[in-house]
Amino acid sequence: MTLNLNNFPPATIPDHAEALRSDVKAFIAEQLAGVPPHIRARTWSGFDANFSRAMARRGWIGLTVPVEYGGAGLDAFARFVLVEELLAAGAPVAAHWIGDRQSAPLLLHYGTEAQRRDLLPRICNGELFFCIGMSEPNSGSDLASVRTRAERVAGGWLLNGQKIWTTYAHKSHYMIALVRTSGTSDDRQKGLSQFLIDLSLPGITVRPIMIGTGDTDFNEVFFEDVLLPDDALVGTEGNGWAQVNAELAFERSGPERIYSSLVLLDLWARLLGDTPDPLDAGRLGRFVARLAPLREMSVAMTALLAKGEHPITEAALFKDMGTEIEQQIPVEIADAVAQRLDGPHDPELLQTLAYLMQLNHVFSLRGGTREILRGMIARGLGLR
Repeated sequence: MTLNLNNFPPATIPDHAEALRSDVKAFIAEQLAGVPPHIRARTWSGFDANFSRAMARRGWIGLTVPVEYGGAGLDAFARFVLVEELLAAGAPVAAHWIGDRQSAPLLLHYGTEAQRRDLLPRICNGELFFCIGMSEPNSGSDLASVRTRAERVAGGWLLNGQKIWTTYAHKSHYMIALVRTSGTSDDRQKGLSQFLIDLSLPGITVRPIMIGTGDTDFNEVFFEDVLLPDDALVGTEGNGWAQVNAELAFERSGPERIYSSLVLLDLWARLLGDTPDPLDAGRLGRFVARLAPLREMSVAMTALLAKGEHPITEAALFKDMGTEIEQQIPVEIADAVAQRLDGPHDPELLQTLAYLMQLNHVFSLRGGTREILRGMIARGLGLR
């Protein structure tokens, strides 16, 4: 059994969205002038609060947020064009990334009016940065097995537990976390809820985790008798599983799932010149042949998001396929370099390649491991 092609209806980016592209290109060229590829290769892992606030001044954070909440009131296609240009150039967007991509849409769909009025304008102004609390120790991407618990007490909720691999928790103002409010981890999807957590509250400890590149993007976060106010609940108690899956459709369907290695690919392609070796030309052709249809899939899902739909299964499939090519690009370019050890080789290419070779294993972990995603796809196809 295969997914029906109707799940990915052909779509074209409309003119009003394409009109944004030239301004974004000019902004990026000015902001990133002189920034070398090995720095730009961090793309949506690169944290630069000043860059994010410069984007906010242009009105480019919260493009899809209604004007009444401080956004631009545009559609998902406009955001696709913006994100595509940012990622293709390797802009450091991590500071506002989660708030813009996931937290703001989640609050629009499930938040209270008070939450929307308070938080959305500050997200759009680049004042508030968000992280997401999903994974836990010994759970990995199996979100249904979470043990972190919030219990009703006088004056709100008492939160205890731990989250791990939480990107930029040490630099964020808020976390939206999936926690258990009833039952046990054996109950799986039942009894889960989402909470808005002010990370400055007493009882919260954030510890960065250093990975092989020397970066400390990831963190473990501990909650010890953290008192959350009543209005920290997002959406409906016990509906957290449905809400988080809708949220993950935003996380898994965008061009960031195919562009993580694009700065390296672009640099390598330019260094090949107009008459590359046939083996390198073949590699480059295969990359383009795989990236082009994946981009069309992402555009198709953007069309679904613009209609207010949540392509959960489709996004899982796209993310699985996209991260595979993201991981393959640095490996094959490394092979190409290794075939010509006598060089000469561009030092910037080698530095950018070395960074991504240390990082590319993360691509299939963030946003859900390949095993979890394939289980979701199987369920979506009715195979399990």
